[in-house]
Amino acid sequence: MQSMTGYGKAEFCEGGISLVVELKTVNNRFLDVIPKYPRSFISLDDLIRKTVQNKIKRGRIELFISYTNTEDNGKSIEIDKNLASGYVEASRILAEEFNLQDDLTSTYLMRCPDVITEKVNESSEDKISAILTATLNEALDNLNAMREVEGEKLKRDVLSRCSEVERLVGEIEARAPMIKSEYESRLKERMTEILGDVKYDETRLLTEVAIFADKSNIDEEITRLKSHISQLRTICEGKDDVGKKLDFLMQEFNRETNTVCSKSNDVKLTKFGLALKNEIEKMREQVQNIE
Repeated sequence: MQSMTGYGKAEFCEGGISLVVELKTVNNRFLDVIPKYPRSFISLDDLIRKTVQNKIKRGRIELFISYTNTEDNGKSIEIDKNLASGYVEASRILAEEFNLQDDLTSTYLMRCPDVITEKVNESSEDKISAILTATLNEALDNLNAMREVEGEKLKRDVLSRCSEVERLVGEIEARAPMIKSEYESRLKERMTEILGDVKYDETRLLTEVAIFADKSNIDEEITRLKSHISQLRTICEGKDDVGKKLDFLMQEFNRETNTVCSKSNDVKLTKFGLALKNEIEKMREQVQNIE
């Protein structure tokens, strides 16, 4: 089990090439990769995303890559002459329109966005790709190592709360059979209080009790809750899509608990049901952090 929150870093520094990869992940329902790298790495975007997808299934991932290359054949400068011409023309128009001095210089023009771009030479692109892949994989391994540590903490917490849920379901199961007999006793007392010595229809009273017992029966809900508890423990020991499976299971827990509360005509049972909802919500919050 892995947490969706973590941090990983790896560095490569050799032969004039320096590459640093940093990864930061937070919760997200799906996989959302947000890479931030030098413009010269645009052609490697697909490689970067596929490498990340091979090792991470869910979460919002911020990927930072810093790169310097002092090799003679490592990079080249590319000038966008059309864009530069556009900046020059815009500067001339603004100067004429507002009666300003046109002090545009080549140095200032080079600082304009996208006029000058750094490009990895084709001869060294394969080399950079290999270095990037190895460094990114190392950073991902470091990230996942941290996520596994956090995941174990989440697992212990979820299983601990699952035990409390199991205890509350046991309390509900023990309380449920008493509701019918207590309702029958209260109904008889009420009838005696109202009618006094006048005899009432015992059959009608038993019919009323039977209808109440049928409406408030929660045997199926208890059975399903027990099944969910067993499934949760099994899923926690697995490795594939743990977060998604537990997220769905939390919805099923809530559905059955809501039904128990809606059928409840007993203060004690309602109290147990609300406590059960509270524990399930705490579990759900933790599950949101699991990949």
